[in-house]
Parts: sequence; structure tokens; C-alpha cells
Amino acid sequence: MAIDAEKLLNWPSKDVEQIYTKRDTMLYALGLGFGSEPTNEGELNYVYEEKLLAVPTMAVVLGSPGFWLRDPETGVDWKRVLHGEQWLEIMQPIPAEGAVIGRTKVTDILDKGPDKGAIIYSSREIVDKASGEPLARVSMSTFCRGDGGFGGKPGPAPSPHPIPETAPDLTCDLSTQPQAALIYRLSGDYNPLHADPKVAQAAGFPRPILHGLATYGCAARAVLKACCDYDPSRLRSLSVRFSAPVFPGESLRIEMWRETGGVAFRARVNERDSIVMTNGFAGLE
Repeated sequence: MAIDAEKLLNWPSKDVEQIYTKRDTMLYALGLGFGSEPTNEGELNYVYEEKLLAVPTMAVVLGSPGFWLRDPETGVDWKRVLHGEQWLEIMQPIPAEGAVIGRTKVTDILDKGPDKGAIIYSSREIVDKASGEPLARVSMSTFCRGDGGFGGKPGPAPSPHPIPETAPDLTCDLSTQPQAALIYRLSGDYNPLHADPKVAQAAGFPRPILHGLATYGCAARAVLKACCDYDPSRLRSLSVRFSAPVFPGESLRIEMWRETGGVAFRARVNERDSIVMTNGFAGLE
């Protein structure tokens, strides 16, 4: 079944109501490796209930419709789907516990050709259920490697944030745990690509890969540590393009450049010297 762009643009996505607890907030942070420095109070505040704070990027797992592209009616070859880009705008600090409503819609679809795949753009508004106040807007692109050539438009696509050609102003090294994907998926992303070796091999990977949004959260962790003294209210936006997969257990180096309004960044896997995220920008206060 080929992609039907009109059908996807009008996909009947229902509002998702979610109640989350302090336990969920701590579990999300643990999936990103927070707490690996047990005497670091800045990190402890994200994994210990005494003064608990929510990682700003937790917004990406709240009010989510789940892996809806796995529905056969989408026409998407879900086993060949990869996360392309991620954008996050934070209107208010994410509470450590609460109830939210997520409203998701497909905003655009590009056809890059039968040999290059398709790109699906979607956006989710997250609002506080009690007040109706907006908390965040989560947007993403999904690269559907097996679904190009359906007759859609080829562009235009959003322009990525440029990375300076100079040496970075700041670097932050973080390790991922071998079981990182198995922990992170408990925050709601149950795509078997990140857990089942057979599914990973069918998708062309030697073993399960880390969720793109887990790597994304690690970038936020690095920015919070290096630029914000772990104050989540200072991180107002985070955008990035995913360029290569990360395997659980690998270590990351986040390279950052100070710019007006925030920092540009990219991330590489130290063991392979492979850039896995690029064109990143963190908006800061």
C-alpha cells in the first residue's frame, strides 16, 4: 500500500489525556542517564522526589499518540521508519507531576522520490488539563525510507540551523547505558526497533538502536549542565537533525557554540567518531 498524502494529512488523531506522576518524571530522567553522578545535586534533582524537577524535554513523551505509523492503514513501511528532525518550544516549565492533553496533527508530507523515501511532518500541542494553558509544542519529521514515489510534492523543507566551522566553545561528554533503550521505552515509545534484535536486523541495523528522542534528551542534559546550572526554566527551545543512530552503551560528546539567544550544538559518538545529531540549537534565557 502506497502513502496517501491526503489521508495522512486528515488522519483522525484523537486528543490524548495523560496523568503522569513523580515516578514517571524520574523514570524519564533515568532513561537519559541522569543520576549517573550520585553526588551531583543538579542531576539528583531530576531523579529524587525531594526537590524534583522535570527535564524540559519530557514534553516529547507527554500526550503522545504512540507509534501510530504502525497502523497498516497509514500505508507506511513502519520497519524502515527513522526519526529525522525534532523541534520543541516550551511555553511554561513542565510540572513534575500533573495531567495534560496532547493534540497531534500531520502538518506536511514530502515525496523525495522512490529511491529516497518520504518525510512526514507532525506537530503536537500539549496543554495543562486543569487550566487549559499551553505547556509546549512538540514537532518532528519522520523519514520513511521505503515510501517515496507516491506522487507528492518534493519540498520545500525547513532550513536547518547552521553549525559554525570554528572549534566549539563548550563540550560535554556523557555515557549511555547498555540498557538505556530498554529504560527509555518505558516512558512510552515501544517501537520494537529499540528492543527486538530481529526487528533491528530487518531494518538494517546489527542490534537495537537508541531512540532518537533519548539522544535528544541527552543533548538537553548536556545543555542544562554546561549552560544552565541545571535550571530547567532557562531552556526554552531545542531543535536538532538526527544524522546517524546511537547504540546503547556508546558515549556522546556534545559540542556547543555560544550564539545570540542560546547555543548551537551537535553530538558525536566518541567510539566511532560519528556525528549523530547536527544543526542543533538550544534557545536559552
